[in-house]
Amino acid sequence: MSATGTTPQGIEGEEQIARFVRRMFDGVAPRYDLLNHLLSMNIDKYWRWRTVRELRPVLSRTGARVVDLCCGSGDLTIALQRATASRVFGSDFSHQMLREASRKVAARSLPSPVFEADAMRLPIAAGSLDLVTCSFGFRNLVNYRAGLSEMLRVLKPGGQAAILEFSTPPNAMFRAFYNFYSLKVLPRIGAALSPNPDAYRYLPESVRKFPGAPELAEEMRRAGFSNVRFERMTFGIVALHIGVR
Repeated sequence: MSATGTTPQGIEGEEQIARFVRRMFDGVAPRYDLLNHLLSMNIDKYWRWRTVRELRPVLSRTGARVVDLCCGSGDLTIALQRATASRVFGSDFSHQMLREASRKVAARSLPSPVFEADAMRLPIAAGSLDLVTCSFGFRNLVNYRAGLSEMLRVLKPGGQAAILEFSTPPNAMFRAFYNFYSLKVLPRIGAALSPNPDAYRYLPESVRKFPGAPELAEEMRRAGFSNVRFERMTFGIVALHIGVR
């Protein structure tokens, strides 16, 4: 992997980085959904719909056990819950994000409990889950390999991991346009609308430094996942990776 974990500028050490990331997401939680939908022009809803569609076979299993890691404000947790009769749990280490997720789940009367936990040290028994997901949170982990190992640990044999994450568009012309938007335009909009403008400088940088889709797929194989595949969406802005234990 070209990067071992997220690397905020000027911060070193896994504990310090994790503290920075947690504090950053706590700070943006109140306007996180507004900015997500605005900055993605609502395409983020399509990305989650595609993800749920790809995961329907495992979601349809009777009694499937599902945990959505780095669930943030709960959008994917809610989308998964609406597609299954089983209960979907959401997990995040940002307390303020979990408050937003709890509020949204309760407003929809969904049976989706959320709990506070670090994605690299989950309070979940080994080999107990049918599905573990992570949308737009994996790149913020301080150690990608440790994160993949933990996802593999909690899955049953035959269970699936799904990582929906920003990626590098393969087309050079579109990549140049996307880089301009994400590095120049997006931080200015975020600074104008967010109580934590530094977050919208960090987030585009975290995307730029994150490994491309083929590299992440290879790292999943090295971690022990089989049948690893990925599909790009929206000209390669994001990629959905799926692997099987």
